[in-house]
Amino acid sequence: MSDKLTKTPGFYAATRDAKRVMLLDLGFLGDSIHLLPALWVLRQSYPDAELHVMVSEHVTKIMEVAPWIDRIWGYPRFPRGPKWYQDFGRVRQLRTAKFDVVVNLNGSDRSSILTGLSGARWRLGRRPEDGGPAFWSAMFTHIVEHPYKAELISTQRWQCLRKAGFPGEKPEVRIEIPADAKRRALEKAGGDGGWIHVSPFTTVNYRELSFEQMAGFLSTLNQTTKRRIILTCAGNERERSRMSELLGRLDFAPWRVFCGDLDLLEYAAIVSMSSLHLGGDSGGNHVAWMSGVPSVTWYRDFEGLSEWILQGEDCMAFVGEQNDTGIRGIDSSDLLLASIKQLQKR
Repeated sequence: MSDKLTKTPGFYAATRDAKRVMLLDLGFLGDSIHLLPALWVLRQSYPDAELHVMVSEHVTKIMEVAPWIDRIWGYPRFPRGPKWYQDFGRVRQLRTAKFDVVVNLNGSDRSSILTGLSGARWRLGRRPEDGGPAFWSAMFTHIVEHPYKAELISTQRWQCLRKAGFPGEKPEVRIEIPADAKRRALEKAGGDGGWIHVSPFTTVNYRELSFEQMAGFLSTLNQTTKRRIILTCAGNERERSRMSELLGRLDFAPWRVFCGDLDLLEYAAIVSMSSLHLGGDSGGNHVAWMSGVPSVTWYRDFEGLSEWILQGEDCMAFVGEQNDTGIRGIDSSDLLLASIKQLQKR
């Protein structure tokens, strides 16, 4: 393994003439969005190569915001992934594609096996936090090490590429929402943008504000700002039910409510045309981040928070205590003041 580590700084120099390159990850929505800076490095570093990416099948649509990616591969992870033997066909497809370079900054067992069996001459992998199983290092020709949980996940991936010799001054997100997606979103939402977008729900209660706090906060926000407010959630039974409960507690009618009525590109368009995004730790705040839309986000405190918390001039974050009925310890008045401050930017 030591040789695979010591030669990694020369990875890019050895592969700069590659004709077909893949970034293989298998991630969900937030994971996939945070691949964009690394993908842009690869696009700039291999300007004449075909650039491919593999992400979870149900979020492939979001990668269309990067038209400079030549092909997007989907991997069926949701609601559950395939058995190991069901990957034989995918391995065949990878080998048929004849990749010169496969980069894997995820390190999971399944993605590492796919990388190792891809047939690519050069295979760069990031060592997992726990070191990985015994076979892990055999899947790669080059290995990069970088600390976990110390910085935003997209920055970690960018740093891994820097350690492998790739050029770049800073992580960059270069996207373009397709015009047709914007047109469809405007037809569904009405108006010309500038609304407040709210994604009140995640996949579990303990990553959300309580109904009481959310309803009170949104009602005060509506009275204070007089802005159009759009609420969105997933189309599953849990989130539809919770949306009905929330709407019954509001003292105003939102401009629009979408419960699974938008595809991922339409959703991205709605967020990108917003003056402000509000929500918990879910895909929506990462869509706002990639779109450069000011946001106010609430998080529960957990060990890996540093990898996912978005902070900075356009991203205001509040962290509370995890509780089964909703995050505790975040003051609604602080959320309101932060929202007003962010709205002044658009």
